[in-house]
Amino acid sequence: MHLTDFCGKITKKQKDINMNIKQVLEYGIELLKEKNIDEPILKARILLANILEKNKEYLLIHEIEELNDDDISKYIKNIIRLCKGEPVQYITNKQEFMGLEFYVDENVLIPQPDTEILVEEVIDICRSYCLSSTKVGVAPLGDPTRINNNIKILDLCTGSGAIGIAIAKNIENYEITLSDISSNALKIANKNCRNIVGTAICRPRKTKNVGANFHIRPQNKIQIIQSDLFENINTKFDIIVSNPPYIRTDIIKTLDTEVQKEPNLALDGGPDGLNIYRRIISKAYKFLNPNGYLCLEIGYDQKEAVIKLIEEDGKYKEIFSKKDLAGNDRIIICKKEN
Repeated sequence: MHLTDFCGKITKKQKDINMNIKQVLEYGIELLKEKNIDEPILKARILLANILEKNKEYLLIHEIEELNDDDISKYIKNIIRLCKGEPVQYITNKQEFMGLEFYVDENVLIPQPDTEILVEEVIDICRSYCLSSTKVGVAPLGDPTRINNNIKILDLCTGSGAIGIAIAKNIENYEITLSDISSNALKIANKNCRNIVGTAICRPRKTKNVGANFHIRPQNKIQIIQSDLFENINTKFDIIVSNPPYIRTDIIKTLDTEVQKEPNLALDGGPDGLNIYRRIISKAYKFLNPNGYLCLEIGYDQKEAVIKLIEEDGKYKEIFSKKDLAGNDRIIICKKEN
């Protein structure tokens, strides 16, 4: 192919040669390094593999394979987007989370490995739910006074739906509600439900905020509702889980450029980073079944402040926290005080 320019990096001598995978990657990596982009080799490979719809190993095995004009043009555009600070996940529209591939774009927060700690804890709670008659719920599982044996979970501030969907892929007998204030975010959660849970949408909800119902198996259901926290929630749950906005407003502008490209609505926790926690903690009690769990992700330096909010509210018990793999405080769990 005849490539006239690659972000100003291809010389006159190179204009009349056919470019192969190795050469195109080298130029992409060079440009990313000049712009001080983190992990330039990995990101350059991710971008090209995504365009070619191959895995990264394919690039190594077929490095002398020549590329066509269209693929190189797409690659150039994506390298430029990366150089401007756009997250690679928004360019590829892909992010792995809990071993699942989620669609993401600029309308949602990019799911991070730290949040897997929260998901794993909820999964553990769900499994103990199935084994214990006293852990959670209006009545023990199997008790004829209970309407059904499903675990009811609310994923508040769901964004891409990563938390709720990942939970759904690891448990049975559930009714999960994905809720967010952003209609654009819920479109992404909807898309991920289709792609990952593998089901068609049932009827839309007849409310001012249109949502959707997914029936995976007779005993499993995922519901999507647009709501400003609990505003449009009208049922009770065994578990409420949330990764809310928790970054202090004045800190956001100091974050990496890539993080600043993520939706401010999903980042900004107010002047002290605790605004959404206050709202959740003060209202969650009303939407939890007896002995129901409230499970929250927190910032690395927010453990004491969030626990204090929970204790001062006076409606929760058995409060504990867990650290992420980096040793930072990452989640807080508590139960409804009956």
